[in-house]
Formats: sequence, structure tokens, C-alpha cells
Amino acid sequence: MPDMGFREWIAAGQAIADGQLMRYADKAHYTARFERELGEHVGAKHVLTVNSGTSALIAALAAAGIGPGDEVLVPAYTWMATAAAPVQVGAVPVLVDINETLTIDPEDIRRKITPYTRAIIPVHMVNAPCDMDAIMAIAREHNLIVIEDACQSGGVRYKDRYCGAIGDLGAYSFNKMKNMNIGEGGAVLTNDDAFFVRARSYHDLGAMVRGHEDNFNEKEFVGFNMKVTEIQGAMLRVQLKKVQPLLKRMQKRRAMLAEILSQSPHFKVTPHNDPANAVSLSILAPTREAAIELTQRRGVWNRLRDSSKHVYTNWEPILAKRTFHPRMNAWAWAKRPIDYSLDMCARTLDILDRTCVINLGLRYPDPVMAWIAKKIAL
Repeated sequence: MPDMGFREWIAAGQAIADGQLMRYADKAHYTARFERELGEHVGAKHVLTVNSGTSALIAALAAAGIGPGDEVLVPAYTWMATAAAPVQVGAVPVLVDINETLTIDPEDIRRKITPYTRAIIPVHMVNAPCDMDAIMAIAREHNLIVIEDACQSGGVRYKDRYCGAIGDLGAYSFNKMKNMNIGEGGAVLTNDDAFFVRARSYHDLGAMVRGHEDNFNEKEFVGFNMKVTEIQGAMLRVQLKKVQPLLKRMQKRRAMLAEILSQSPHFKVTPHNDPANAVSLSILAPTREAAIELTQRRGVWNRLRDSSKHVYTNWEPILAKRTFHPRMNAWAWAKRPIDYSLDMCARTLDILDRTCVINLGLRYPDPVMAWIAKKIAL
């Protein structure tokens, strides 16, 4: 993630000094400029900044009209927010296996589609893009909405496009662990005018008094308050300038380490849906035991099975189908029984059992990281 530093401090100070902290104040401009700059950078006509990546997913689902009785396909390996977001609009998540790329498996998407499926949320986990060509083809074939969860891949490219700007809608996160970091925040991306206006209405209960002139014949409806302040917008403009230099460094380091690690007879480098633009690096061991042994070596971050709420078996409220009130339970509105079990995505668990993330070590010189990679590969 980009470091927070002096430039963010200056940007936040300027926003405070201007005295227009609400993004819809008369002279506010930082957030609007960030949205325009991010949209131009990634190729999205509309960008809406919200207060978290989770809010971005929920607003995107609401914008697309997803609701009670609908089924949404989500991968079994992702932060729990991906599965929780459909529940917040009355829809239910249907879990889909990942493949060795650590992203949702297009073949299992096909197997999980039912007459009630309305949307797919592919997740570009750990900066690894999904097979978006295959996913978009399936979605068009079955008339499904695609909402990209690009919360863990802001600024990452898939072939000649940017993650989050390929599907019908996309979601970014600006949490402290993400590629653009202001502590917390998010964004909805779309090229669809109506989806943008609906997302804007959903994220701001007071949308009808903001003087928006670009409503595209969409009426405001009852929403929430997911707005950000001008301080966040100002800081995000600084972070946006940092993300591509960071990703270029990651791409270069990843290529060097992957070449060394690919020579090991003990594991293989995790396959990637776009090797030319790859910035993420992990290795796939032949067995669970071999992966556990690898975690003891310097330069190996962790085994993905141990990544807490990123694994569906740890989504206890989802598996239990439990919401804050029984009459607001999305599963009660489903058009068929939706059941979950701990072993329902066994292939995902097997892959996560055997996959270890490699530390790119961007703070260290190339020779040091090359030496560490050779030690891992032994």
C-alpha cells in the first residue's frame, strides 16, 4: 500500500483551511476532482466516493436493482463483505469455488446459475484479476449484472483495462490495507448513467436537495448516508498519484521473484489470468503439509487458509443465515432453499490449504530479495 506522508497531511490541511468539509458544500471541490481524475485514469464515466468498500458494494447492488428473491454469485474466498453486501439489499449470496488463480472459477459460475440468479460479484483478490473475458461472456449469455469487487486491486490492470471498470459496476476500497490508503473509504465505478444516479441517491439520503441536474430521468428514493468529507477527497487525490508508481515497482519485483521461484521442484507459482500485468505473487504447494512447512521460511507471508474472514468457513453469520431482525432476513425472501455447509466449496479449501503468499519486499534491494527467493525455492 502507498505510505501516508507529508503530502496527505498538506492536502488534508488545505481542505480544513478551506472550511468546506462537506462534499456538497457550495465551494467544495476536492472529492469531485478526485472522482473525475480516477474516472479518467481507469476509464469509468462515473465515480462516486463513499465511506467504505463495503458501502460501495451495497450501493452498487442497490443501483443495479438487486433485491429480495435475487441470488448473487460470490466467490468462497474473499473478505466477508462481498457475501454480506447482497444480504443488505435483501438478496442472498450463492458461494462459488475459486480456481488456482485464487479468483472465481468461470466453470463453477456456470454450474451455480439458476433462474433466480441476477448478478455476479467477481473479486480480484490479493491484486490478482479474475478471468473477466470469460465472466463477462457468461454474464451476457445469461443476462446477469457484473459488479466487480476491486477493493483489493485498485489501479491493477487486466489486459488493456482496469479492474473495477470492466463490469457493469465496480467497487473500490481505500482501507488502510489497500492500494490507495486513507484509512477508510470506497468508490463505486460505472459507465451506466442510470446506475450512477441510483448509486448516488442510495448513498445520500439528502440527494434531492443537492441540486443535481444530471438525473437521467431517475427519481430519488430513500437511501442512507455513505458520504465522505472533503478531507478524504483531498487525501485521495494524493494517493491516486502514488498508486501507479507503486504497482510498477510491484510488477517488476514480482517478475524477478517469479522467475526464480518457478524453478523450484517443490511447488509451482500460482497461475495468473494476465501474466504480463501481474503484481501479485503466491505459490501452490502439492500438499497442505508442504504449505505449512513453507510458511516457516523467510519471505513467505502466510498460508491463505489461515486468512480469517477471507475464507467462507469463517463467515459464521452468513452460514447461519442470521440478520439483525428475523423479518429482515434475506433468506426468508429467497425463491428456493439456500443452504450452506463447511465443505460445500471443497476445491476452494484445498487450494487455500496449499497456497502461500510471497512477500515482495519492496523495501529491500533486488539482490536481497533474489537471495531470499532462492532460499524459498530450495
